[in-house]
Amino acid sequence: MLSRTADNLFWMCRHVERAENTARMLDVNLQMSLLPQDAATRERSWRAVMRISELQPLFDRRYPEGASRDVLRFMVRDADNPSSIYACLRAARENARAVRGSLTTEVWETYNTTWLELLRHLHLELPERNPSEFFEWVKFRSHVARGVTLGTMLEDEALHFMRLGMHLERADNTARMLDVKFHEYDDLNEAERGDEAGDISGGISPQTEFYRWAAILGSVSGLEVYRKVYRDVITPDRVAELLILRPDMPRSLLSSVRAVSQNLEHVSNGRSAETERRAGRLWAELRYGNVEDIMTGGLHGFLEQFLDRINDLGNRISQDFLLPLSA
Repeated sequence: MLSRTADNLFWMCRHVERAENTARMLDVNLQMSLLPQDAATRERSWRAVMRISELQPLFDRRYPEGASRDVLRFMVRDADNPSSIYACLRAARENARAVRGSLTTEVWETYNTTWLELLRHLHLELPERNPSEFFEWVKFRSHVARGVTLGTMLEDEALHFMRLGMHLERADNTARMLDVKFHEYDDLNEAERGDEAGDISGGISPQTEFYRWAAILGSVSGLEVYRKVYRDVITPDRVAELLILRPDMPRSLLSSVRAVSQNLEHVSNGRSAETERRAGRLWAELRYGNVEDIMTGGLHGFLEQFLDRINDLGNRISQDFLLPLSA
């Protein structure tokens, strides 16, 4: 397959996955903002969205006030933000248009229709009028794109490059979300321990803690899965285990890295042996890891290292198969 074609297919699916992940984060934050909480906690939660995407400097330059409505505008319709839903779906549609000959008619029409519907929703200001409905639409269109792709595409190199892009993006986003949310939880613990010393709050209430962990699980469609697997109260260790080490959780790090490694085997070439080895090693470490060791060694350090390795895999895949990354 030509590297230009592989590049477009890879990024087409990666952009759609990023749009869906952005919608998930924003929707959960929106729901959490409706709960009783002080202004500082609410602002910290919205700014966490920027930290997850590493967009804080750009956001601060464009929106000095940093209000929640600015976060929504920046992450939904700002064309200059490469991770906004608008920019991601535009890029996905352009990638699809460039490789129409490698796609089935149904796949192309799905991407094109999604883009046209997005323009209509933005024109009618659906994200401002009913943001939850808009985010559900984004998630639904991503589900449709995946389903149509798996249901109509030949299982050849084109499909494997598409799945590579999707699962790399999913692994990256799940790790970022976990890292930021666990940091946010630790910060709130520290703040409320300080309040306890002053006889103000007495620590985090069980209700507040439940909603925080439920929000993390909700952002990856994992709340029902958690209850089915553990049938117990939500605890940090089990949330980490589910989203890192469970092979049967679709958005876990293990599940995503396994898919990356397996799809790399299907497209391997004379230059990709080291990339395959690194992906296989990361898969093996997750497959035989346990959450006690991860938590004892420090979750933040583990996730930072994981993100470095996922970024390295992305760069190596570009060097081995795709167009050269721009300097």
